[in-house]
Amino acid sequence: MTGGGTQAPLTGGALAITALALALGTFMQVLDTTIANVSLPTIAGNLGVSTDNGTWIITSFAVSNGVAVPLTGWLMGRYGVVRTFVLSVILFTLASFLCGMAWNLSSLIAFRVLQGAVSGPMIPGSQALLIMIFPPDKRATALGIWSITTLVAPITGPVLGGIISDNYHWSWIFLINVPVGLFCAFVCWRSLSKRDTPTRKLPIDIVGLGLLAFWVGSLQIMLDLGKDADWFHSTHIVVLAVLAVIGFFAWLIWELTDEHPAVDLSLFRHRNFAFGTIAVCLGYAVFFANTLLLPLWVQTQLGYTATWAGLLSMPSGAVAVVLTPIMARLSTKIDLRILASVAFVAFSVSYFQRAGYTTYASFWNLMMPMLTQGVGLSIFFLAMLSISLDGIPPERTPSATGISNFARITAGSFAASIVTTFWDRSEAFHQSRLSEGTTSYAPNFQHALTDLQSLGMTQLQASGAVVRQMVGQAYLLASNDIFWLSGWLSIAMIGVVWLTRRPKPLSGPVAAD
Repeated sequence: MTGGGTQAPLTGGALAITALALALGTFMQVLDTTIANVSLPTIAGNLGVSTDNGTWIITSFAVSNGVAVPLTGWLMGRYGVVRTFVLSVILFTLASFLCGMAWNLSSLIAFRVLQGAVSGPMIPGSQALLIMIFPPDKRATALGIWSITTLVAPITGPVLGGIISDNYHWSWIFLINVPVGLFCAFVCWRSLSKRDTPTRKLPIDIVGLGLLAFWVGSLQIMLDLGKDADWFHSTHIVVLAVLAVIGFFAWLIWELTDEHPAVDLSLFRHRNFAFGTIAVCLGYAVFFANTLLLPLWVQTQLGYTATWAGLLSMPSGAVAVVLTPIMARLSTKIDLRILASVAFVAFSVSYFQRAGYTTYASFWNLMMPMLTQGVGLSIFFLAMLSISLDGIPPERTPSATGISNFARITAGSFAASIVTTFWDRSEAFHQSRLSEGTTSYAPNFQHALTDLQSLGMTQLQASGAVVRQMVGQAYLLASNDIFWLSGWLSIAMIGVVWLTRRPKPLSGPVAAD
């Protein structure tokens, strides 16, 4: 088979339509990591289960997707980049249709596991193919296109999910993938089937993949169930934690000693890949956690609908879309470590701005920090991807992007579970401190009761109103705690970025490992 890297890059309309199709493939996959977030109450209610049980809809997708991503290198080496990507898109489209047709929670979770598993090669595949079809001097543009779709999709997900949940049947959050997936698969196969990369027979590391699924699944389940099970006071949480630790070290030892590992950990010997992956994981984890927290807070405490909660995120994506092409051009002239540092500064400023929220904040007050976040998003993925891939041989790029995306997705999934636990624990702490001022001996509490009763409330109604206000303040303070912590973590990531070498521009063909 003719190697994709030996043919001339695409030009003109063929390049534009193929790049669009690849971008839509990435957009679909990333969108489905967040689109169900604001729809959980609706889905759970429709299927007759609690919202707590409904969270499996999100985590099942994330875990199966994260475990499948490291297979990218093997799949592309065995079957070719184009064939693997197109088949992944087709199977993802089928799984999305099945999710929309699910008749109960168990079937929906099963189809979400399938959807996550088959979508593993989509993001790494789109990266590799975008770099393949663009001329070498335009690869910053290729990565800019990928960055736009990757950063806008998580922002669009809650908005689209909220609009669908408020106005249509929840199944449409999955069914909208069907026409997009068919278009993507058709265009990519028609344009790129003759440009596929060379294939060769490769052994598959079944044991390594099994251990990976075991420890990641155990850890994710522990994080999901820990809050309700009182963490390590629960026997089954302790068992899950022990299994996750044992599974991780067994997987680590196996992958480091196996001749053909599923996850090529030797890539971490490259300094930029190691520190770049750390920065990407932690930066994305903080971003994803805050993307989940803000809609959750405004819906549960400020009375926002799912649609309006999602709309808060739109300015961030709009700013990112406008600035990303500019940043892509700057990336060829400026040290990418400087651009990455600017991204983390923008993130930290955005989080610190949110730490000043009050329960009386208007929509515009809540939205303004999202504009600052958009500046960071326009640089973050582009700069960190280029830094991470610096020094990686072209033939190992798919494996490197697969590992990087696995780590990023898994970190985001873990962060989502951790931040909700921390939020509830912090709220309980602040509520206990605030409640000290709501005793019968507290003058301010008595004055508040008197004022409310003068407005026509009974003593019981007045007490309930004060307590409700106290709970709202406790959740506000808990949110501010997380925003402050997120800001300082973002600043800390700047130090990690500067542990890398100055990256060189990407060059050379992309082929499967």
